[in-house]
This record gives sequence, structure tokens and C-alpha cells, in this order.
Amino acid sequence: MSTTGTPSIHRPSLTLLGTEPWRAAYEFVQHKIARKAPVPRGDGHPVIIFPGLGTDGAAVAPLRDYCEAQGYSAMDWGRGFNTGPQGDIDTWLAGLAEHVSGLLAGHTQRATLIGWSLGGIYARELGKLMAPRLRQVITIGTPFNGLPDHTHAGWLFRLLNGAEPVNDPALSQRLRTPPPLPTTSIYSRSDGVVAWQSCCHEQTGAQVCDLEVKGSHIGMGWNPAVLKVVAERLARPGAAAH
Repeated sequence: MSTTGTPSIHRPSLTLLGTEPWRAAYEFVQHKIARKAPVPRGDGHPVIIFPGLGTDGAAVAPLRDYCEAQGYSAMDWGRGFNTGPQGDIDTWLAGLAEHVSGLLAGHTQRATLIGWSLGGIYARELGKLMAPRLRQVITIGTPFNGLPDHTHAGWLFRLLNGAEPVNDPALSQRLRTPPPLPTTSIYSRSDGVVAWQSCCHEQTGAQVCDLEVKGSHIGMGWNPAVLKVVAERLARPGAAAH
């Protein structure tokens, strides 16, 4: 699904955006009270979870705890509050890759990287830098195939960084390219923050998969449907995308 020259892709409506907190709260209640669907027991491989813009490890705690409960060695990215990349993007990513390598020290199994929203961009780019050490990449509500105008997060980026989000065609094309390992994008058509189309690959195949769930953007980290998909992806032998 290409975003090049496709004016049909727009940021979500203000109605969807305005109902995000209420829908996310409802999904959290569902997560707490709903009967958990049976999922395969994990093999203990490491899972690193990257939070979205303006959030930290506390925001992904339900997802991290869920992965731990399924039998994986789960941790958040360990860098606190996510304010977005700083300075030169390649230098910043190289530093993040070095940090993640430190988190994986002592683990012999290949890791899964999970990223929520902007955190999914980090996971995908690290997937390109660290592919031999990784099993797969899973993104949740991540607009890798879009432009800054396709989200409602630009104001938050400006608030945190005092600058506009980068709108570089070459960088946009780079972000659209999936890493060379099994990659799953989880998205919702009722996402109130990012355009759902921007979370879909231009082409899917043996290693690239887009999976739709119903829910808000803010609540994706504890949405029961998202958690079920994550559990199924983590348990797949060889992390095949389909």
C-alpha cells in the first residue's frame, strides 16, 4: 500500500482522537477482567519492548508483564521517557543498537523486538542493524508507511523537541522498507492517533505480515486482541510471518 501520491490517506478524525482515552480505559478493563485465551507457552527467549512517543516503561508494563507471564524474558528498552531520536538519526540508532546489545548480553537465544507506535520505528530500524541477533520484529500501531501529516502526534513531538518532525522523502522510503527478518505489523482501522493505512506494508510476503485488530491507539499495549496476536507471534517456530 503506497503512500506516494495518495491523498486518500488522512490522519484519523477528531472524533476518533477524542474518544481514545475512553476506549483505551475500556480495553484496560477488558484486559483485567476478561478470561484469557489459551496461548502456547513461551520458550524463554528475550523480548525487548519499545514505548511510544511521550511514554516510558510504565506504559508498556502490561505488555511486558503479559510476555513474562507467557514464559519470555521480557524487558522495556531501559531508556526512560521516549522523546524521539536526537541529532543525527544514524548516530542515534547506532547508540540505541549498542544499548540493546547490552540488554541482550548473557542471552543465547535470538531476541524479539516489539515496538508500540514510534517505538515500532526503532524496532524496525534495529532489525536492520542487528538482524543476526534477532528472531523477529513486531510493531503495534506503528506508522512506518506514512508521513508526519498522517498522524496526530506531531504536536507532541514539537512539544518534546521544540522542532518539527522530519519530512524527508529518502528517510520515509527507508522507514517503509521492512527489516530482513520476520516482521509483523498490528494495526487498527479505529486508531485515533495514526492513519491505519500508514501501518500497512506496500507488499506482504513470506516474512512480512499485517494483522488487523479492533481498538484504540492508546490502548494497544493492553488490548486483549493485540496481546493474543503477540503471544501467537512469539510462539511461532522460526518466527515465520504467516
